[in-house]
Amino acid sequence: MLLEELIKPDSVLCNAHARSKKHCLEIISELLARPVPGTSNEEIFDSLIDRERLGCTSLDEGVAFPHCRIEGLGSSVGALIKLSEPVEFDSPDGEAVDLVFGLLVPDKVDDSLHAEVCSIAELLGDRRLRQKLRSASSSGELYATLLATDTPTEPSVIKAAQIS
Repeated sequence: MLLEELIKPDSVLCNAHARSKKHCLEIISELLARPVPGTSNEEIFDSLIDRERLGCTSLDEGVAFPHCRIEGLGSSVGALIKLSEPVEFDSPDGEAVDLVFGLLVPDKVDDSLHAEVCSIAELLGDRRLRQKLRSASSSGELYATLLATDTPTEPSVIKAAQIS
């Protein structure tokens, strides 16, 4: 998986202000809709909310990974937000979330997409990366920090997510 293909600079937002989990999902929906012609941010938001009803997409340690399937999508699309203030996200560990990686995947899920989701969850589980992302002060710096990563080097309790 090449992050450069998955996420573009205009799909990254640093120091976003979200009032709630719902508002956070609205913001990530807008970012995810940018590179997907013909798909509205409302459609993405509704799909993310439906996915959240199946189970919280928080990965613990202040990170959330909201994701959903989108019909007709040719390839996966990602977005990243660093919140200025953490929001409650119904996390199993009770910790509020300040890093949110959103992902849209095609409606037909195969083994490569499962591997992609697991890779992203593993990447988000890297404590050093999370620390660097939290230190970013601009969207450009946040994007560059994300792309400068290789494989996780300091594992945490974050476990791989599953596509539902």
